[in-house]
Amino acid sequence: MGIHAAILAQSSDDERTEEAFVPKTFASTRIICGHSVETLPKGTMDFRIEHRFGDMFGTNGGAQNMFGFDNLSDIRIALEYGITKNMMVGFGRSKGSSAPFHSLLDGFAKYKILAQGKSSPISLTAVTGLTFTYMKASNDISQVNHFPKLSHRFAYFTQINAARRFGDRLSLALMPTLVHQNYVAANDQNDVFALGGAIRFKLTSRFALLTEYYHTFASEGLRPTSMYKRSLAFALEWYTFGHTFIINVTNAAGIGETQFVNNTYSDWLKGQFRIGFCVARKFSWEKE
Repeated sequence: MGIHAAILAQSSDDERTEEAFVPKTFASTRIICGHSVETLPKGTMDFRIEHRFGDMFGTNGGAQNMFGFDNLSDIRIALEYGITKNMMVGFGRSKGSSAPFHSLLDGFAKYKILAQGKSSPISLTAVTGLTFTYMKASNDISQVNHFPKLSHRFAYFTQINAARRFGDRLSLALMPTLVHQNYVAANDQNDVFALGGAIRFKLTSRFALLTEYYHTFASEGLRPTSMYKRSLAFALEWYTFGHTFIINVTNAAGIGETQFVNNTYSDWLKGQFRIGFCVARKFSWEKE
């Protein structure tokens, strides 16, 4: 009887712990490339590894490069932490897509303003962050990575993320985003506004399909579409207790808003899209 009670108690504890990790709208603090409306619970740490391979097809892809698996586009390793019920912070390091920046450090803060429920039809989150590149400056003064000043190594982003879950399977999100880069090319602009949109459709209790798109807006004569592309991604999400695993296909080579929003150069029609994945593992020190 005592053993049976202990098993039931452990099962109950596991269910409560798992419930704390299962958000209402999305299964992770990210959708595919960008942030979701979710924040980490208080006292929860998320260890994340994000990886992008090279082009699947086109000039740099194909069988000789194992459809991109022989090449590395970008990788990010990060630790993120829930400070309160509604606020989290994160810090990471990424290789960078080398177009035009690499050797990147990033940090962000994220706060949930509203949670979908009886008092609100949507969830609403604000997130702001920055990146700093410590790459060696180019000797070519015409290049954007020449960095005449230390401040030119910084870029920033701010986002309002609104989302709603419809029933048990469908979630929609809108992500108006502003990216500011202190130093840009002659045909670029310092401030780039983008409107992101995302859909999550749950297939089973553990699997879901995701799609995400960021549409950037440019001033007349700047950011020609022949060079600057818009980020589009599709993914399969697999959620297990404490883990989120996402396999994605996207034309964005870089990881993080200051890379994929305003520095995506790959063209889907030329086979310049790649497979990537994200593994996130949560740890909690909060007592239930």
